[in-house]
Amino acid sequence: MTLVEYRENFEQGSNRAVSMPIAGAIVWAVVAALSTQVDSRFAVYILLFATGAIFPLALLIAKFRHENLVSAQNPLAKLMGMCVLMVNLLWAVHIPLLLNAPEFVPLSLGVGLGLHWVVYSWIVSHPVGLIHAVLRAVLIVLAWYVFPDARVLAIASVIVLVYLLSIYQMLTRELVLDEITYTYYVKRLKNQP
Repeated sequence: MTLVEYRENFEQGSNRAVSMPIAGAIVWAVVAALSTQVDSRFAVYILLFATGAIFPLALLIAKFRHENLVSAQNPLAKLMGMCVLMVNLLWAVHIPLLLNAPEFVPLSLGVGLGLHWVVYSWIVSHPVGLIHAVLRAVLIVLAWYVFPDARVLAIASVIVLVYLLSIYQMLTRELVLDEITYTYYVKRLKNQP
């Protein structure tokens, strides 16, 4: 298969791939709400444990959406899986921060858990992932500095807003599949006698 065909296959199987961002938005919204009820140190622990629920929740949402969240067949889906692994390797940074400088954990988790969006953008040939990753990183840093007494709440709220923007873009973007399918059939018709 060509890269274009793999992208088409990815689009077909992923059903716009919104299960993970929906799960992320839900979890970060819960974190934001809970952070208003506890002190900032405990809010960091809530954040740590809650973010572990994103992937299992996404698997559940994917079942209802008929979205193939994990695929061993398509190398682009495997690439996304490797990106998730890459993001999770950052726990080697998050845990020492928790133990030595817990005020940095919302910053490191917020930015770190959004890095894979860059690769998603390349896979689907759309800037949604780049917009998400850059906007998320910039707004998280701003929130971290502007709201030092409510960092978990501010960062979680920023992430939810960025997720909502991305989900909208993902649901309304023109699919690579549409362009590929159209081009394929146009070429096929031109080559017929």
